[in-house]
Amino acid sequence: MAPAATSASASEPTRLDRPDPLDLPEGDPFGAHNLPYGVFSYADQGPRVGVRFGDHVLDAGAAATALGSPYAGLLARPTLNPLLAAGRTAWSDVRRALTAWLTVPAHRETVRPHLHPLASVTLHLPFEVADYVDFYASENHASNLGRLFRPDEEPLKPNWKHLPVGYHGRAGTVVVSGTDVVRPSGQRKAPSDPAPVFGPSVRLDIETEVGYVVGVPSAQGTPVPLADYRDHVFGLCLLNDWSARDIQNWETVPLGPHLGKSFATSISAWITPLDALDAARTAPPERTVPLLPYLDDTASTDDPAGYDLHITVSLNGHIISEPPFSGMYWTGAQMLAHMTVNGASLRTGDLYGSGTISGTEDNERGSLIEITWNGRDLLDLPTGKRGFLEDGDVVTMTAWAPGPDGTRVALGEVTGRIVGAV
Repeated sequence: MAPAATSASASEPTRLDRPDPLDLPEGDPFGAHNLPYGVFSYADQGPRVGVRFGDHVLDAGAAATALGSPYAGLLARPTLNPLLAAGRTAWSDVRRALTAWLTVPAHRETVRPHLHPLASVTLHLPFEVADYVDFYASENHASNLGRLFRPDEEPLKPNWKHLPVGYHGRAGTVVVSGTDVVRPSGQRKAPSDPAPVFGPSVRLDIETEVGYVVGVPSAQGTPVPLADYRDHVFGLCLLNDWSARDIQNWETVPLGPHLGKSFATSISAWITPLDALDAARTAPPERTVPLLPYLDDTASTDDPAGYDLHITVSLNGHIISEPPFSGMYWTGAQMLAHMTVNGASLRTGDLYGSGTISGTEDNERGSLIEITWNGRDLLDLPTGKRGFLEDGDVVTMTAWAPGPDGTRVALGEVTGRIVGAV
């Protein structure tokens, strides 16, 4: 379901007859307090950096050039990577400039021609993904899977509360929201089967996650401490790390996920900068096991690294879960610190995922394997009963966070449709 550009018809009203795109309705979650970044193209114009404002996209590079801004060189690009690499001072300066361009009356006539209706553009993968790491940061999710697969043992493995467990994923199959997901094929073997078989996955699942987008790189051999998180991470996006549970279950012992996870990871077309989420910052849950110094954030009450994100997951247009991100045991700062503590370097465009987000309630589980308890309790939807995903199913994730002065900050949605195996 790749997004396609559309063009205005001759019967549509002229721009002068339409509402001014610079005048947003009160409380618009994509207002000047948000300003997420993406990459778009329109008509015969190639990809370029865009900033979402209401239901329009600002051609950031064109606006910067028209206004004689010194940031035009960062914004007049076909990808976000140059801006990501520019660092925290530049991120804040560009954000202040964009806010002024979109809100100061003196700029209106210059900026207005560079706003394009969202429905008329094509959205692209917003940055070139360098590396991808997926974590397992929700205690509720990890405990649910432990109860499912190891009912006679403690739900959590002994290491889980000492470090953020993760695996290295495949950057080349990260795709933008709206891209169709081809059902993966591979080996699978049920416990009762005498031998493995090959074929399309029959237990295709979702993983409701938040992705962290790295901007500033780090030197190999130099760990990134907790305190430097905001100097390296540019922003957040919604992420769906599609999972073939049957393929994954057979291949995981002894090294972990591979083909069951590497076929597609969908991310939003919009990256929400950390500065837009300051009002949503919150402390993580209480730590119940003492942490080693490089992960110990218990004294950082004045600089919390959790986020109060409210996520909604829909299957074929019907809400099936509302996982709360505020309950994640491990924070993005801790994941970054652990990912680099061995000296691994960061690169501009690195992406790391939170792992599946699940709350304490049944309606807060972030994967179908939890929602249906491994297929035992089928979802009863108007489109049919579901244990796992069928061809043609469309999964959509949306989210919002508290913003300044009682506003809401919307995160860009991530959606994907399952198509049959090749």
